Parts: sequence; C-alpha cells; structure tokens
Amino acid sequence: MTVAPTITTPRLRLRGHTMADIPPLCALFASERAEYMGGAISAKESYRWIAAEVGSWVLHGFGSWGVERRDDAAFMGQIGINQAHEFPEPELGWVLLDAFEGHGYAAEGAQAALDWWWRAPDHHTLVSYIHPNNARSIALATRLGAQHDPDAPLPQGEDSRETVVYRHQRPL
Repeated sequence: MTVAPTITTPRLRLRGHTMADIPPLCALFASERAEYMGGAISAKESYRWIAAEVGSWVLHGFGSWGVERRDDAAFMGQIGINQAHEFPEPELGWVLLDAFEGHGYAAEGAQAALDWWWRAPDHHTLVSYIHPNNARSIALATRLGAQHDPDAPLPQGEDSRETVVYRHQRPL
C-alpha cells in the first residue's frame, strides 16, 4: 500500500495527514478563506475531501501532505498533488492556516512537492487550478515557474470565470 512519503525542507516537514489535522482544516474550509476553493463547506464535506486526498495515495500514488513546522511541529496546512474526479490532470495545490501565511512556507512546501513529483520519469507536467481573483496563489504559481495555460482543459463543470490553469513543466 502506498502512503505519503515524508519530505523535509529546511523549515518544513510534509508528512501523511493525521486525525489531528482534521479540525483545523475543517475550520479553514468552513471559513471565508475558502472563497477561492469553491466556497465554505461543512465539516462533513471537509472530512470527505481530506479523506479522499489521503486515499489518493493508495489509488494514484500521490495525494496531500500535512505540513508542519520542523522546529515546533506546529500544523500549518496542507500541500498536495491530487486528481479529483473532475480534474482532467493532476494538480498541485496549497493552503495554509492564517497564522502561517506570508512567511514563504507555501512556496517552500510546494517546491518540495514539485521536486518529489519530478523524480518520476513519466511526470512531465503538472497544473495548478486557481480562481482568477486569487492573486496570491497566482503569484506563488508564477514564483514556482508555472505559466498561465489558457488552452488547458478546466475541471468538469467549471469555466474561466471560476478557474485559470497554471502549468508547471519538468525542469530541463
């Protein structure tokens, strides 16, 4: 059975989710901060979403990691490579709890996830589906080297008013 590998960076540990991750993520997904992730959802829906991303490791060989700070093991959010049923391609996504934004943690963790993804010889591309008004996520995708791909297929049922695609390419 495939489980999430642990990845360490100078400041972070990306590791498999634990039950302790669920309450803070459910609170985040129920808040106004979920505006660019399809809007606030219930704890029941959040739990199913997180469980699907954990289960993705077994089904796809990739999924989401819980992110914690190495120096104090504080849970910070999640970074993942997922392909939900409605996604035409695997997607790199990130979300941090309020207290941890603005410190470069998302960039550090997302870069570590990208580096992990590129280790597989058959992985040549990856996308990030982003709400067009989410300037911070667009800036991060660009910082990671992704470029807007207006011709990429969108998640099923979405249009360009809801989602833009930023494409990450395997480094040469």
